[in-house]
Amino acid sequence: MKLSDYNYNLPDELVADVPPEIRGTSRLLVLDRQTGDMLDRKYSDIARFLNSGDVMVLNDSRVIKARLRATKENGTKRELVLLEKHDYDNDWYRHRVLYRRKLVVGDKLMVGDANLVVEEIQGEGLAIIRSDRDLLELADEYGEVPLPPYLHRAATSMDVGRYQTIWADEKGSVAAPTASLNMTDDILDSLRAKGVVIVYITLHVGLGTFMPIRTDFVEDHHMHQEHFNIPIETVQTIKLAKRTGHRVVALGTTVARSLEYASQSMKGATKNISGEADIFIYPGYEFKVIDGLLTNYHAPKSTVLMLAAAFSGWDNLLLAYNHSISNKYHFLSYGDSMLIL
Repeated sequence: MKLSDYNYNLPDELVADVPPEIRGTSRLLVLDRQTGDMLDRKYSDIARFLNSGDVMVLNDSRVIKARLRATKENGTKRELVLLEKHDYDNDWYRHRVLYRRKLVVGDKLMVGDANLVVEEIQGEGLAIIRSDRDLLELADEYGEVPLPPYLHRAATSMDVGRYQTIWADEKGSVAAPTASLNMTDDILDSLRAKGVVIVYITLHVGLGTFMPIRTDFVEDHHMHQEHFNIPIETVQTIKLAKRTGHRVVALGTTVARSLEYASQSMKGATKNISGEADIFIYPGYEFKVIDGLLTNYHAPKSTVLMLAAAFSGWDNLLLAYNHSISNKYHFLSYGDSMLIL
């Protein structure tokens, strides 16, 4: 399966570099994955397409202000980006970072009043640093929102609130679950009023979400790991929906990956399910949990585009993307959304 087959022409002017002025006023394309039929709607119309008893699953991970501006002893500047939370490296005094420009083992840096030292260089722009202050606290005080590089701008105070879901809780992501950025309390209330059950999982989104696929063939790509936790209450709600013929709708690819990775574990679960999801979903994959996907528009040749193509069928998705381009939808993190059922 060639990577070049999963491409489309995205005009630069359709990449949303800022969110809509009012959250929840984005556009929505509704795609029937069986027929390929499309409807142009508003994001606030979501409840019209779901039924009582359907379940929508949300990701409650909170984006940390992961980008840190550091100064070396000689006064030169370095940029560090804290990587996402994992159980196996959950020490926020010693943590992995992505860095720009040269670093070597033993380099000492300062961020605000904190002293950092480089303990290990791991290659591919990754290093282990040790800090005399908790790095999560340091990020809260001195960090910047880690906007995706394709936005081509520095984060502002506006991004602190808007590059975050309204229900964000568990700190650990360094990229937002972007399909959720358009969701509001009013829209959630409209879903609940319709009888849709809202439940939560946690998946800490990593920078690997935006890493390009560097292999010519899709199957050769190795997916990064992301830590997830699915509460037993969410598992039980999903299992009840499946038994009673209702749909499970993932709000975003982060949720879809977590649920599909944990599909086997969910069958006999009696407690929370957690682990490191490294599932790579591309066309040909048979979905085991989700029946609907509410997602944003994704970059060409990306892993998240592959997941959406696997769910909807690439021919359907490509037609929907071309329709959206012709109708001037906005794309990527701060853009419009698509409901695939």
